[in-house]
Amino acid sequence: MSKSNGPSPTALVTGGRRGIGRSICVELARRGFAVVLTDVTDDEDAQATCDLIRNEGQAALFVRSDLSDVQSHAAIVDAAIGFKGSVECLVNNAGVGSPSRGDLLDVRPEAFDTVLGINLRGTFFMTQAVARHMSTTTSNFARSIVTVSSVSAQMASPERGEYCLSKSALPMLTQLFALRLAKSDIGVFEVRPGIIRTPMTAGVAQKYEARFEEGLVPAARWGESEEVARAVATLADGSLPFCTGSVLHVDGGLSIPAF
Repeated sequence: MSKSNGPSPTALVTGGRRGIGRSICVELARRGFAVVLTDVTDDEDAQATCDLIRNEGQAALFVRSDLSDVQSHAAIVDAAIGFKGSVECLVNNAGVGSPSRGDLLDVRPEAFDTVLGINLRGTFFMTQAVARHMSTTTSNFARSIVTVSSVSAQMASPERGEYCLSKSALPMLTQLFALRLAKSDIGVFEVRPGIIRTPMTAGVAQKYEARFEEGLVPAARWGESEEVARAVATLADGSLPFCTGSVLHVDGGLSIPAF
């Protein structure tokens, strides 16, 4: 899909303020989407992302949102629909890491509830809210739901157990909604990043770089947020319509079983 002077499909991107989310917003704009982005913080980063979208010739709207507040989802979706008249794409990108890394035996209920409340519960109910809109409307554009999960959906890291648990349910979320929405011609996909250079990973950068030298990632480097964004946009723009329910790994070979 290329930019044009005609109508544009609208993408709703959760957690679009910076990092992978920002790159997704910009890449979708390059491919002709108007973008509504959400985040828990409204600041200069959020406005900078809106400016980058507009620089690509597309409209941008920021909506402050705490994804864990599921009662607010309907209003967010309504705002996105009101922006251009409909929502053709949802990108479930918002998420949080474990509040702290440590012994699995020390995980506290508050940390567990916070992480799963955003990464799983919030993602499920936002998907449900958008799916209700999509399943009762039609569009001249391809429609899609893309969930950004993690290699932690299948690779265990005992020092951040609550995070792994929250991500491990997202493949099933993808399959469930793919089955429910297939007859409505709505593609539902999962993108599974590996170790990506973002503000979230900045605090453990030295640790990962040392492990790259040890062979942790076959590609022997960081993944970049733009690489995740290109994967998301390819699924979002209708290029792979018969692949609903599929997962796309963006991890440099990290998750390939090898011995």
